[in-house]
Amino acid sequence: MICLMLACLLLGVYNSTAQNRDIDWLRSINKYRTTSADHIMVGLTNSVYPIASTIPIAQLIYGYSQHDSSTVRFAWQNVMGIGLNTVVTFGLKYAVHRHRPYSSYLDINPYQHDTDPSFPSGHTSFAFETATALTMQYPRWYIIAPAYAWASIVAYSRMYLGMHYPTDVLAGAIIGTGSALLSYKVNQWLHTHHKKIKSS
Repeated sequence: MICLMLACLLLGVYNSTAQNRDIDWLRSINKYRTTSADHIMVGLTNSVYPIASTIPIAQLIYGYSQHDSSTVRFAWQNVMGIGLNTVVTFGLKYAVHRHRPYSSYLDINPYQHDTDPSFPSGHTSFAFETATALTMQYPRWYIIAPAYAWASIVAYSRMYLGMHYPTDVLAGAIIGTGSALLSYKVNQWLHTHHKKIKSS
């Protein structure tokens, strides 16, 4: 299902009508940039990679020090999700090789000029991978609501700052969510398989 959705997105990227809609949506967001809000949006954007990497490290430290096997299992699940997300996100980036919006449209005002391709949004994929992993591991409203609010605002920040088209961000959200779901399923299977072996 996820692969089918990505295929549709990829086709949409190169469809001229979809491309026009994509840049129109981006313009409607990017034109409202202000100096005061830039600091907040840049801070949110820059929070992604530290948060995504700190969570499994903290889980590993806590899990092994407290002999908490569930937390250790969650940590390795997160590592797996991050690894899968990295491969898919950056594999697609260089396979599709879509130019950043500000390279093609001079009216787009970015906060910086990156050299890597635009599709999909890496910040968005890692934010949604992290939010989805936490949601499945700790399914409580006070985890779910802030996690997805943070991921959604990160996604918005990438368009607000002129770094990505809306389809880049949508693809990133799908890839991140899918990576977390797949790693969760694999982790469940491994845990069940391990328990069967121990009991036999």
